[in-house]
Amino acid sequence: MTWLPVSLLAVIQSFLLLAEAQQKLSLDTAADLNTNNLPSPPTLSVPSNGNPLTVSVALCATSSDPPRFFVTNDTTIPQPSVSDVDNVNTYEIVVGPEGFGSKQLVFINGGIVSVVKGSTATPFEVFISTNNATSEISNPLLGDTTSNQALIFSPAFDPPTFQQPGFPNYTLPAANLSIPPEPSSPTNYTLVFAPTSSAPFQGLPRTSCAIKSRSTAKGVITLSSVQSDGLWLRDMNGWRWEWFLGGLTAKTNYTAYTLQQGQLAASKPINFVTKSPTFNCPLLHQLPFCPSISYAVPLTPPRPPSSAHTASTIPSNVSDTIISYLSNLTTTLTTLACGRDHYSPLVTCADCQAAYRTWLCTVSFPRCTESPENSITSGITTVSGSSTQGPQVPLPAIKSVQANATPRNPTLPPFNSDYETLLPCLETCNAADRACPAFLGFKCPLPKFTASNSYGVGFVDSTEDGVMGGGTTGVAQDVYGNVFCNGS
Repeated sequence: MTWLPVSLLAVIQSFLLLAEAQQKLSLDTAADLNTNNLPSPPTLSVPSNGNPLTVSVALCATSSDPPRFFVTNDTTIPQPSVSDVDNVNTYEIVVGPEGFGSKQLVFINGGIVSVVKGSTATPFEVFISTNNATSEISNPLLGDTTSNQALIFSPAFDPPTFQQPGFPNYTLPAANLSIPPEPSSPTNYTLVFAPTSSAPFQGLPRTSCAIKSRSTAKGVITLSSVQSDGLWLRDMNGWRWEWFLGGLTAKTNYTAYTLQQGQLAASKPINFVTKSPTFNCPLLHQLPFCPSISYAVPLTPPRPPSSAHTASTIPSNVSDTIISYLSNLTTTLTTLACGRDHYSPLVTCADCQAAYRTWLCTVSFPRCTESPENSITSGITTVSGSSTQGPQVPLPAIKSVQANATPRNPTLPPFNSDYETLLPCLETCNAADRACPAFLGFKCPLPKFTASNSYGVGFVDSTEDGVMGGGTTGVAQDVYGNVFCNGS
């Protein structure tokens, strides 16, 4: 028998002790850690896997001297550091200014994540994802607000599949859309919001654990997907959780985030501001034939216990008229060869129907709003009297309507008080004009002539005929709570 040298036994024993000391990370499970409570040496073990794994880290608190993170899939490097980064198998997981970072590698034989502590104790999370998850989450979406209510939607997920019409089957969606089955395993989101002036999130990293750490702060409200009004399919971008918020304070600016289960980063924040106490237009949402409508309209409020209008509370002649228009258009379109094979190499009759639906719903339901009370100064975006830091923006396309005046949609009953309406974006009309066949005779007013009488002009597209993009704001609505024209 050959005995191993004592020196070699000592080396083997040290590696065994090191392996035992390392905390083992589990796949698809976040590890909550703190730089004051790490193994010695401060390394974490990554399990072996033949598929690419995404290693993400997130800071859970503000730190003037945050830790640094290094990862390797070379197990011969016991404690990767900045001196090993030149090695092709060792990388620094760079934590950006928003508090998170990630790196994707293949760990055939496992790997190691090491932590170089900063001068201050910092809580952080490490997450190893098997589904190629990224650290970025899209913004939540603002529907609209009243004096004490708001409609907020999560980022979109699980977009539905739609078979474009083609020879010989040119079937189009029904005028009164049937909501498809909800996804069996929807992505779970949590909504977190608070008054902007209370600054509960000021200075925090934009990470889920940092936002959650303030969930008990004064004024912060946290709502899970279970506490939402359920899933809603606004458009082909995908399903969204919809939160109907009540009990808000009038003329108050709020900041909102959404947190996605399994993601270390929170969404980018949005701002929304509630209207004045005299604002009396109720919210309208959840219309199957107009799924993108989710804003305040000039209608008498619904009878209690309903606090917002839906398809079951609006006047039947309003919904019947819209569905009739959509049915007539659908019937006309299906007399054509509607697919790209004969109709157009770019669009189909389904694109025409969808664009026409958006336009018809937008002009059929005027959007109530309020004029900004304060002038807009450089570097400040003023939204209904509340200020937030942001780029200078133009005034929205607002038109005043007197009490009991005939509304834009004659099937709507006259509203019994004065109100202001946000004009539809001209782009909703132009989109239908571009997608629909010429024989329908669908025409939009020209930007240089009469368009501004009934549409918001120059916000999304430029005012030059036929030029898409290049508008003043580029969008109908921004993340600071400004809505320039109604793009539904």
